[in-house]
Amino acid sequence: MNKWQYGVYSVHNKWGAIMINKHKNLFNESTFTDDGIVTKVIAETDSSKHILFCMRSGTEISEHTSTREAFVTVLKGKGLFTLEDEEIEMTSGVFIPMEPNAKHAIRAEEDLIFILGLVG
Repeated sequence: MNKWQYGVYSVHNKWGAIMINKHKNLFNESTFTDDGIVTKVIAETDSSKHILFCMRSGTEISEHTSTREAFVTVLKGKGLFTLEDEEIEMTSGVFIPMEPNAKHAIRAEEDLIFILGLVG
């Protein structure tokens, strides 16, 4: 079975997962608004979702939780990630794993690009 998902051609594998078969340059996919946050789903399967975040300097995502296990990978920029009571500097290459229901918040200190991976 073939279908279009999020603007790229995708194919279901034998387990039913949607396999994206088009590579992407994530920097080309990155866009910013003057004073906000832009998100874009870059891949999704039955058990995971990968979202590109572009946060303009000075923007924040207030403290919240997710019922899913999550992973943040910073591509570019600088920010502060608060995970429970720990403050983690977000710079290029930083990888942040999160357990389900962990309290977390993000503040962009410079224009910030990262990928959020949700599992489960």
